[in-house]
Amino acid sequence: MQSLSVTLIQTDIAWQNKEANLSMLAQKIKNRAAPTELVILPEMFSTGFSMQPLLLAETMDGHTIQWMKEIATSEKIILTGSIIIKEQNNFYNRLIWMLPNGELGYYDKRHLFSFAGENEHYTAGKKRLIAQVNGWKINLQICYDLRFAVWGRQATTAHKVAEYDVLIYVANWPAVRCHAWQTLLCARAIENQCYVIGVNRVGSDGNHINYNGYSMIIDPLGQIIAELPDGEAMYTTTLQKTYLEEVRAKYPFLKDADEYRLI
Repeated sequence: MQSLSVTLIQTDIAWQNKEANLSMLAQKIKNRAAPTELVILPEMFSTGFSMQPLLLAETMDGHTIQWMKEIATSEKIILTGSIIIKEQNNFYNRLIWMLPNGELGYYDKRHLFSFAGENEHYTAGKKRLIAQVNGWKINLQICYDLRFAVWGRQATTAHKVAEYDVLIYVANWPAVRCHAWQTLLCARAIENQCYVIGVNRVGSDGNHINYNGYSMIIDPLGQIIAELPDGEAMYTTTLQKTYLEEVRAKYPFLKDADEYRLI
């Protein structure tokens, strides 16, 4: 319960080609060099960041969900990343949290990227998902959510107990704004006294937007544990709960935090 092994997959994504992407990712996951409990994929890992949900959306019993279930079960891992889902005539940029037993949770992206028209094609989520595994609490968010500190902020209880231990962002974050990506990931770790993981893609998409990765793992003091440069890469590490608890005990900043409630 004091450690959590995580694997980041930073990869190019074939534009709107689900079969190619799922085949590629299956091979990467199965050939990973180190055992792990949690594998994290980028945002819209099966299609790229597409504004064509009418063409690409699936249901919650569709092919990609079944693929995630099969991979998680056969590899005995938790698998997470976002895909395009249709539900009750709405489209969602939905992060799936797939457990090895086939059960799942999900989070719908709250902040839709209007600069690219995402708000014109997708419906925003209304609630956060904080998953639990081996004594860890994990807050799961998507790309543009990173810019909105309140949505990721620890909602401390009356006893000032932290709401979560790890904050994860899966992303298609363009290279042109890489500095903001790096800076905000570190800021979220510092202000929330938690581990932060950002998993981004590389390559170019069908709109000729370039991505340079720089997936990161950051400790609760804001220090960078790992930063992947441009190019495809897989990285595995183990997070330590005892270190997190030591930081929070030595620097009890969350006890002084403002109390608030998300509505």
